[in-house]
Amino acid sequence: MDVREAVTSRRAVRGFTDRHVPREVLERVLSTATWAPSASNIQPWHAYLLTGEPLTELKKRAGERLASGDAWDEPEYQQYPPVLKSPYHERRSAFGEERYGSLGIARGNLEARQRAASANWQCFGAPAALFCYIDRDMGPAQWADVGMYLQTVMLLLRGEGLHSCTQMAWAKFHRSVAQTLSPPQELILFCGMSIGFEDVTVTHPRTGRAPLAETVTFVDCV
Repeated sequence: MDVREAVTSRRAVRGFTDRHVPREVLERVLSTATWAPSASNIQPWHAYLLTGEPLTELKKRAGERLASGDAWDEPEYQQYPPVLKSPYHERRSAFGEERYGSLGIARGNLEARQRAASANWQCFGAPAALFCYIDRDMGPAQWADVGMYLQTVMLLLRGEGLHSCTQMAWAKFHRSVAQTLSPPQELILFCGMSIGFEDVTVTHPRTGRAPLAETVTFVDCV
């Protein structure tokens, strides 16, 4: 698979089979991903890869919290600005309409939306999951570095015939994740990432992208 195909075929898959992902494949992906760029090569990411019983236990713990109505953990970072201005607000709204509309869930049916969202904390059935942390002392540039690392991981997974889904939803259960992983106190959980083979029986609407003219300005190009 060439780079263009990896980029265009990558998407947030929300339905995986339980087919085993070989450890050697995961090690190959994560070893290669260490070449992701970062300012001054400080490599600010801290990744944990869960499979097997540890992941099963985490899913169980998260499921029990949801069933009991336990509140989400206190956020450790702001996912979106308090007021999401145009055009970002419209793009986010369009995504929600498309995502839940494909599941037959009406806009006002918050209970059904919450049930659908709860699949996040089961990793959508994936047999492997990556949890990415960053040091609390790091600034916006280093968070950008972490994003480039995660994108590199996702593209390498496509090269192995695997799919993924990054999930900031796991940051809402960061205490539960910490109970499994015991990360150092100085780290913040940025996101989880479900990893596995796609369940092709599950519908995955492909979210569109803004026209190039909305996001790119060409200056003195011929």
